[in-house]
Amino acid sequence: MRLHRTLLFLPFIVVWSVSTAAQSIGPPDTTTFFDQPTPISESEQISEYVREVFQDRDGVYWFGTNGDGLARYDGDSLTYISVKQGLAGTAIRGILQDPAGALWFATSNGVSRYESSKFTNYTVANGLSGNSVWSIMQDSTGVIWVGTHAGVCYFDGESFIPFPLPSSGIKKSESGFTPKVAFGLFEDQAGNIWFGTHGEGVYIYDGKSFTNDTEKDGLAGNYVRSIYGDREGRIWIGTNGGGVSRFDDGEFHNFTKEDGLNNNRIYEIIQDRAGNMWFSTLGAGASRYDGKTFTAFREDHDLLINRMPAHGHVQEFFEDKDGILWLGCSGGLFYFDGKSIVNVTRDGPWPESTQRATPATGG
Repeated sequence: MRLHRTLLFLPFIVVWSVSTAAQSIGPPDTTTFFDQPTPISESEQISEYVREVFQDRDGVYWFGTNGDGLARYDGDSLTYISVKQGLAGTAIRGILQDPAGALWFATSNGVSRYESSKFTNYTVANGLSGNSVWSIMQDSTGVIWVGTHAGVCYFDGESFIPFPLPSSGIKKSESGFTPKVAFGLFEDQAGNIWFGTHGEGVYIYDGKSFTNDTEKDGLAGNYVRSIYGDREGRIWIGTNGGGVSRFDDGEFHNFTKEDGLNNNRIYEIIQDRAGNMWFSTLGAGASRYDGKTFTAFREDHDLLINRMPAHGHVQEFFEDKDGILWLGCSGGLFYFDGKSIVNVTRDGPWPESTQRATPATGG
């Protein structure tokens, strides 16, 4: 059975509360998005490294890259948005849209909020523990959480407030990361917040205290890259080297290469409309699990991008409003057509059902 190890008592966060730590924090940097980006038509990859895929409520696609900022596709044209237009950083590691319609981007140099044609940027000057942001999530109460390289923070409506995770002793790994960074952020059906760390497994916060689960408690690995909840209420945890853990009925059930995964370095997890679970890997493409067997969608050695087999490193899954599954990879952008994985360059081909987005109404 799962071991519950309560580590620290904390009062529940009050949304929009005033923090004494925030009193000396300055206002965020706001930049009006005056200069429209230039359409790109060359037959090239959208980016050498597509880390994030997102479709907003108007149907517009946003692709976060690892150095080219944002690529935006509205059904007619592909445009690029960089720091010149007000974006905080060149690498995009998370995208969400809040109920008011504002878009939030976790970047390599802070958090950007895009609303009413303006970027508002938040950095350490506005309460972030660190400017290198690796994850972002909005919980059911409206609080936005981010994981930076220097710790977890939440947004109180004006600035970010540090939310330190407990630790038995932070030691840098060979990658330079510490357990302070939360690559995985997730809220379960009971309202608990899960934090996937780099070296100390997962921490679960119930509003008062933390519970920590590691390999000793049955978790597949202590280096957690992603956390995902399926429609049945089960929680899936992707680890860097240990495979996948599924948490249900109070226990961890683990899947590795021996069970059919392409490899054990899991980066992203998603459940498609048919109920299949997809697991992205670093170096071996994607795995699909129907509840009984795994199907491998490995790297394509017949399509070389930057001298590497296509979609070998998969960093992102996203299912759009039409049920199309997108893959962001080292090497470009791809989607699954039901049988195979298709490369989308700056000239397409775009899926037919995504040719036209609804005109934006703001946000």
